[in-house]
Amino acid sequence: MGIKHGELILEVGFDSTDCDAELREAIADKSGNALLDDDSQEVVDGVLLWWREDDGDLVDELVDALTFLTEAGHIWLMNPKVGLPGHTTPSEIQDAVPTAGLTQTTSFVATPQWTATRLVPRKSRK
Repeated sequence: MGIKHGELILEVGFDSTDCDAELREAIADKSGNALLDDDSQEVVDGVLLWWREDDGDLVDELVDALTFLTEAGHIWLMNPKVGLPGHTTPSEIQDAVPTAGLTQTTSFVATPQWTATRLVPRKSRK
């Protein structure tokens, strides 16, 4: 996932009933820092956003996540895999991402239950 030692990672949408504990632990180990919860006011290098279909408005959540990022930061959007409860269709994600001012760079199966999509802020034109 490209997480580097020393980076601060904000975790949003955590739910102990369905989030992948091993992935969370691996991210914290790689960064060398505990994951920050959504009450944090820190500027962060990355946001780990667990997203389920019924969580609300994805555009709003992505815009909120952007406010915490450093200029070079990124968002990992975690979505339940196809066929699992809470799955959000790729077309919904593709519609929300540019509206929120982001660009999708990569997607892959991160765990047996979750797909990860890396999002970065769009570069402004001068």
